[in-house]
Amino acid sequence: MRTLSKKTQYCLRALYALARHYGHGPVLIQKLSEEEAIPKKFLELILLDLKGRGVVASKKGKGGGYFLVRPPDRITVGSVIRLIDGPLAPLPCASETAFRKCDECHDEKICGTRIVMKEVRDAIAHILDHTTLADVCQKVDTAKDRSELADALIYEI
Repeated sequence: MRTLSKKTQYCLRALYALARHYGHGPVLIQKLSEEEAIPKKFLELILLDLKGRGVVASKKGKGGGYFLVRPPDRITVGSVIRLIDGPLAPLPCASETAFRKCDECHDEKICGTRIVMKEVRDAIAHILDHTTLADVCQKVDTAKDRSELADALIYEI
């Protein structure tokens, strides 16, 4: 199966951080880099790319930095992944947006592998297209709360 590129992984981490700061003003690249452990130069390129694609905007000067253009509950993980890595399908013949027939396929309409990979693509797309940046931040908060609770419940006799 295809894996997310390092660029997409860093991009998502930066967007989750911007989602957590949403409504509190712009965030400096240096702060994002440190908080999310993303190399600063790579982060600069990622944010410029996202700015060019209308996902983030920036403000210069004192109190400047980057911020989300839309609320975090309006940006899906699927849209970000497609923006950076392209189609979600594990094979080009299973893609909705970038279909390409496989060279070795005799008839893609009855190809068993394509049929299964389309189901995989549909399942992945359903999850990613129904999960927003806000949803991920909430899931992380819930996981942190559970982890802290579990740590608090550990005691010695």
